Amino acid sequence: MSEKNSDFEALDDFLEPYLELPVKGKDGKIRTYRIDDPPAEDGIRIEKITTLAARLAAGGKPGDTTVLDDDEELNLYRMCLGNSYEPMLKELGWESFKHCSLVAMYWITVGKEAAVEFWKTGSQGKAPNREARRRASRDSSASAAASGTPSPASTSGTKAGSKRRKKAGRPRT
Repeated sequence: MSEKNSDFEALDDFLEPYLELPVKGKDGKIRTYRIDDPPAEDGIRIEKITTLAARLAAGGKPGDTTVLDDDEELNLYRMCLGNSYEPMLKELGWESFKHCSLVAMYWITVGKEAAVEFWKTGSQGKAPNREARRRASRDSSASAAASGTPSPASTSGTKAGSKRRKKAGRPRT
């Protein structure tokens, strides 16, 4: 099996190992912060946390406890920002710090395109990826099947006993 598989290029050839975020600090100076790719273990933790949050946002039922307390939220930001966490915490206001943390989280969990979209707009305007759509579809199908409440019948005016409306402005002949 010494034959080279030409279908795959080296990971370093197309993965981006860091983000550079230019941000105006509390002092008015723009600094560029480098956010490095997190260790795999942190990436797995970030994925778990964001998956749980996405399920709750999509209509899942929250448990008796909050998803993240304040310390856990800051720890999530620390995992996302890596070595840039401390300087950003000192030099940025809350909104900028939070925005950069969420951009890094999107980059880690969804990819650079989603991170750029969030950087520019403050929201993730793109449709979810295929796996997320499948998961949402499975979750909503399961919850719909489990629900004992039937969907309401159509009320579009097609009831058997309803009278036909005349069109305005056109005399009947």
